[in-house]
Amino acid sequence: MQIKKAIITAAGLTQRTLPLQTLVDCDGQAKTALRILVEEILSAGIEEICVVVCRGDQEAYSAAAGGQGARLRFVEQTEALGYAHAVFSARAFTSNEPFLLLVGDHLYVSGGQKRCAQQLVEVAAVENCSVSAVQATHESKLPFYGAVGGHLAPGRKGLHEVSEVLEKPTPTEAEQRLIVPGLRAGHYLCFFGMHVLTPAVMDLLEEGLASAGSSKPALSLALAKLARRERYLACELLGRRYDIGVKYGLLTAQLALAFAGQDREEVLSGLVDLLARRTMR
Repeated sequence: MQIKKAIITAAGLTQRTLPLQTLVDCDGQAKTALRILVEEILSAGIEEICVVVCRGDQEAYSAAAGGQGARLRFVEQTEALGYAHAVFSARAFTSNEPFLLLVGDHLYVSGGQKRCAQQLVEVAAVENCSVSAVQATHESKLPFYGAVGGHLAPGRKGLHEVSEVLEKPTPTEAEQRLIVPGLRAGHYLCFFGMHVLTPAVMDLLEEGLASAGSSKPALSLALAKLARRERYLACELLGRRYDIGVKYGLLTAQLALAFAGQDREEVLSGLVDLLARRTMR
């Protein structure tokens, strides 16, 4: 399976400005979160990128992408109908091809030589199926994420055959339905905000949106159906996700980028000095 297209969703009414925020990347350069995401995607060999935005936001996003703005295509989500609808809005762009999907309010810091998107795309290409990146997450964070249950793929560390998908489950639901052997107690495999999906997902989204009426169906519902129709995997990547939309999210993401980059010692020295001054008060 060749993955040459990617979608970034950035049309959420409460998240639409987050990809426009500026941080200092691992290379010491100031960039918008959008530009960092675009570079993440390009590192995986993706050739075409579509950004789903709110009406009227295209110009701001094109500027925020910096020198990569000319490589982006834009689709407007004309109504606030949720995340699943935002993904489905890019169906014409994906054109019955597999695609990489990222959310615009998460940033990723790799723990190895390959960036997170490259790791995921390579796994999906080898396994020839949909693969969602996941991260072991404490049950206190379950209200923020979709989560999966399943079992380890034979002979593959960190790769799981998905059997269950739940959107923002309660701890009780997770304990009953999302147990994954090998995880620490109270931890579950929650979505990373990064997926490689087959064209079948767009068909499932269409079905879900047609039957939802005035409600907003979740992408997780389509992925739950996908797990029953075809092989679907979850992969623990070597890296961490950082949700810049939560309280102190931008600060945490900035620190993670700094600690992974060339200015690590300078940042650590500044933090030690800050803590020392705080202690002396």
